[in-house]
Amino acid sequence: MHKIRTINNISEKGLSRFPADDYELGDAIADPEAILVRSQQLTDADAVPSLRAVGRAGAGVNNIPVADYTDKGIVVFNTPGANANAVKELVMLGLLLSCRGIIPGIEYVNTLGEHSDKAELNKLVESSKKQYKGRELKGKTLGVLGLGAIGSMVADMALQMEMNVVGYDPVLSVEAAWRLSSKVEKMENLQMLFSRSDIISLHVPALDATRGMINSEALSQFKDGAVLLNFAREEIVDKEAISEALDSGKISQYISDFPTPGLIGKPGVISTPHLGASTEEAEENCAIMVADQVRDFLENGNIKNSVNFPALSLERTAGCYRIAMANKNVPRILSSVLSILADRNINVVDMLNKSREDVAYNLIDIQAEPSLELLEEVQLATKSLDTLEEVRAFDVLKIDVQGAELKVFQGARAKLASAMVVIPEIRFYQL
Repeated sequence: MHKIRTINNISEKGLSRFPADDYELGDAIADPEAILVRSQQLTDADAVPSLRAVGRAGAGVNNIPVADYTDKGIVVFNTPGANANAVKELVMLGLLLSCRGIIPGIEYVNTLGEHSDKAELNKLVESSKKQYKGRELKGKTLGVLGLGAIGSMVADMALQMEMNVVGYDPVLSVEAAWRLSSKVEKMENLQMLFSRSDIISLHVPALDATRGMINSEALSQFKDGAVLLNFAREEIVDKEAISEALDSGKISQYISDFPTPGLIGKPGVISTPHLGASTEEAEENCAIMVADQVRDFLENGNIKNSVNFPALSLERTAGCYRIAMANKNVPRILSSVLSILADRNINVVDMLNKSREDVAYNLIDIQAEPSLELLEEVQLATKSLDTLEEVRAFDVLKIDVQGAELKVFQGARAKLASAMVVIPEIRFYQL
């Protein structure tokens, strides 16, 4: 029975993807194999020894300590694109709010409630509407920073509205490139994007490289009076720089899905309460997508849409058993595992190995059912001395491993080169 802890309100349409006979789900499960979460902040305390995966029902993973979880071998999934349409539609609203006097016009009309005479009301409205005159989006240039699932949809929407669209994404994936319209003009750098755009829309994740990227220097490259839309992440912008740019007229408006202290109520600022993915459809799509990914991982070891492990999928071979193995991306670990299987005369039918930065992940299909002893030996092989960063070098190594000395030597080739003395504990018994 697989155990999954649910945090926040995960759509029932997602939870129903887990067969009741094989899965136990709930918010009080203490020893889960997986956690499903939306926006709640996870900590090291949530990473219990049984935890193998975290599924984020959404695109951003800034509420998950990804680096720490990676060190613990926990796969972190997200759902890119599942809420893309919902965010795109909110961006469309942001575009309309940026160019038409919609909010001040609504606020003005709400002051006219005491007028009961229709003719008088019409006269007042007609005489006042020129105060709220706006401009059309047609012919204006939209700059899209980040051309992933959401950014590419925003670009397509703007093209349909007869806007000119320029885009920039330094890490544009092949998949995203195929989705992107050829009518989107690709910029070589951020400065070109900023200087060309009447409106800039942000669609990048909150990473070390993107935090505070819209700062005073970046804003100085904007067109005078440009509009900035932020439906990505609050951390991407420097709020003090935004405030100064509004005061100086460098930007005319800042429209954001993230209410920020110091900017709330400031002239030129429109904030919504993080409504980007707050639709029934988006919540359902995210829940279904993350549930399917986590289930496929728990049952088959396959990985799709992980932010910290390599994407890897291998069809199951009929009549075979599967070993899923994660380890530090260093030489000889896989060969050690295959040697263990060979020593036990276990045939490997199929396998797949991929790496992502410091993480390697393997799926191995074997003909014989693996014993607990075999799995423990495989696990030991993934934790060689050469993989332990906390053991950098040593002068003296004492080994007491009850007959497994050779395996220790094999897993410590690099570090043994620096050792001056190696002392294995060996006992001789009379037979």
